Amino acid sequence: MNWEKTKMSAWLSELRTSLVATTLLALLVCGAYPLFVWVLAQGVFPFQAGGSLVRVDGVVVGSDLIGQMFSDPKYFHPRPSAAGAGYDATRSGGSNLGPTSKKLIDEAAQRVAAYREENNLTPNHPVPADGVTASGSGLDPHITVKNALIQSHRVATARGVTDDAVKRAIATHTEGRDLGVFGEPRVNVLRLNLSLDGKL
Repeated sequence: MNWEKTKMSAWLSELRTSLVATTLLALLVCGAYPLFVWVLAQGVFPFQAGGSLVRVDGVVVGSDLIGQMFSDPKYFHPRPSAAGAGYDATRSGGSNLGPTSKKLIDEAAQRVAAYREENNLTPNHPVPADGVTASGSGLDPHITVKNALIQSHRVATARGVTDDAVKRAIATHTEGRDLGVFGEPRVNVLRLNLSLDGKL
């Protein structure tokens, strides 16, 4: 009987220790740490911590991090999206089609033909890869500088402005390589289009 009491006492002691440790870790990991990170982020990187939201006259019109569809000829068009019906952040992801997939080959061929037609290119004019392929996330808000320059004549014509004016806007909104070495220079489509509308 004494032995059973000792065993029960030891078990209750271990249970109490486990519950205290679980509670303390929950408070630390689920409370204190997230609160610390949130306060730090709001203090040091408030724009990024808030979702990198782009506002026009106080109204949120998009994010620097998530692309959105533009189809009007007077706007620069983003790269295709495989996320739902297009740039659906709840369905982020690529198509998962491989390079030998007939569906992917047919889609790319259709996109190449459409890209050449909408930008008034010759049948053999090279088309940038980001003009006809979706990104891994399906939400990429950027296009390459080459893609933007090819679209610039269509945009200038539709807006009734000079090619040089549109190319200056592209140069103004070109972002360099990350840390000066990673990735390629790129253009944020939303910011470029808002700038051309005179809203940025």
